[in-house]
Amino acid sequence: MTTGARPGNWVAKLQRFVCEPVVAPREQCELCAAPISQDHSHLAEPASRRLLCVCRACAMLLGNREEGRYRLVPERAQTLNDFCLSDVEWDAFGIPIGLAFFFHSTAENHVVAFYPGPAGPTESLLDLAAWSQLAVRNPVLTALEPDVEALLVNRVNGSRAYYRVPIDRCYALVGLIRTYWQGMSGGAEAWRAIDGFFAGLGGRQAESGGRRHG
Repeated sequence: MTTGARPGNWVAKLQRFVCEPVVAPREQCELCAAPISQDHSHLAEPASRRLLCVCRACAMLLGNREEGRYRLVPERAQTLNDFCLSDVEWDAFGIPIGLAFFFHSTAENHVVAFYPGPAGPTESLLDLAAWSQLAVRNPVLTALEPDVEALLVNRVNGSRAYYRVPIDRCYALVGLIRTYWQGMSGGAEAWRAIDGFFAGLGGRQAESGGRRHG
């Protein structure tokens, strides 16, 4: 039997390690590694469809430059109370669920459509003629900033809600669904999270630009 170490020492050290609070690592700017707060900016990289968490300095320095490598994601969401989209027009898009988002991709030079699911966002082939007709009825669609603003549609369970949102909000919704979805129907926790997400879009969070991640 080894007698060199006092048996109480390692127990005390282990207890201290277990009891000490775990400090979550601080987020860093993905471009310069500077510390960033939870309420930070995002840059979109259109060529790869990546979203980067960045500090304010990188956002201002690199966002929306002429070469277009990065685009600054805006912060404000807007509920489109007067948006016109009939059931027939919606069916023309061929999207299998009642949640989807649309944005103009400069890399592909046309509007693209995605719907969220438990495995992540799925791209849907978009009838561009149907989109053009919708834009005639809803001029706000022509004002969406390419790559960084989207039309977000919620037609689930009888809802008819439409939003002009920063693209990071769309991926935040995707992240919620991936995190909470259970089984075929999603489960009560997933639907509570989805309902809370849309409630946030219409409240103070939409005005303040509070950040959420996908």
